[in-house]
Amino acid sequence: MKRIVLVAIIAMQTVVASSQSREVIKVASFKGIQVTGITVSNKGRIFANFPRWRMGVPFSVVEVMKDGSYKPYPNVGLNRWEVGPPADSSFIGVQSVVANGDMLYILDTANPLFKGIITQPRLFVFDLKSDKLVKTYNFPSSAVHSTSYVNDLRIDNKRNLIYFTDSGEPGIIILDTKKGLFTRVLDNHPFTKAEVNFLTFNGARMPFTVHSDGIELNARNDILYFHALSGYTLYGIEISTLLDPRKLEKAKPFMMKTAAPDGMIMDEKGNLYYGDLENNKIEYITPDRKQIRTLLEGEAVKWADTFSIHSGYLYYTNSRINEAKGDISSMEFTINKVKLP
Repeated sequence: MKRIVLVAIIAMQTVVASSQSREVIKVASFKGIQVTGITVSNKGRIFANFPRWRMGVPFSVVEVMKDGSYKPYPNVGLNRWEVGPPADSSFIGVQSVVANGDMLYILDTANPLFKGIITQPRLFVFDLKSDKLVKTYNFPSSAVHSTSYVNDLRIDNKRNLIYFTDSGEPGIIILDTKKGLFTRVLDNHPFTKAEVNFLTFNGARMPFTVHSDGIELNARNDILYFHALSGYTLYGIEISTLLDPRKLEKAKPFMMKTAAPDGMIMDEKGNLYYGDLENNKIEYITPDRKQIRTLLEGEAVKWADTFSIHSGYLYYTNSRINEAKGDISSMEFTINKVKLP
């Protein structure tokens, strides 16, 4: 078992890296450990996750402190697993963390190294008041495929539903949290399938086929937005249509051409933020869904992976996926924040 070392980082460093001169603040830094997910709770607690895309990942989930230091969450025990036989009492391959109210939702793909799921993917729910596990949902075989990679989630408090994207096998998964029932929709559908099998960085093609990935719920207007990572079309479907098989079969969603993004998030004004992965940018669609504007670009944006919003700031992770090849021990992966417009 590898020893887990807790590293203290000097936080809140200013990074000048935007053509629009927006101040970027470094919240935390991880050397040689690729961070993807970020979430900030209502009370300002910061959580991040690290997928098991390679051997030797020392932990799956951490809480980041105000000084930039971090520690495994909720404890070292749940983060001990190393690639091998599945363990019911440990995180296996966490891809997303989402704080909602007093709860923290941790999505475990159960698909380490992208070699297929080795047990049922799981959604862990922790009570942030006690930091205790209060619920675990296991994805049944009817909701996933053997090569599924359940990627991200959004919580519909109005309907007691949770929506997930599957980026390994195109589709949307819906969990009824009251009944504990899972439903898979838009399975292998053009709306959820990758549109291309590569992305382009500095003129060079990078083979990359990732299906439905970014997801965001407009709770005010009851619309679920989602986007394949390997693609350039944003889709928005009304929840009433998504939940009705007859309507969904004939659905004509909102569609808009965008850059190729990873995660997405909407602010209280209705601006929808996402990364332009190929051009080191963070962009947003205005509430009227007619304009695309650039929030940030430059060296402070290196594959903006996942977003969270707290106290007027947009938090984002730099997962540097296009750069992270081979030995990544000397690479720095960061959580940054920037003031919202």
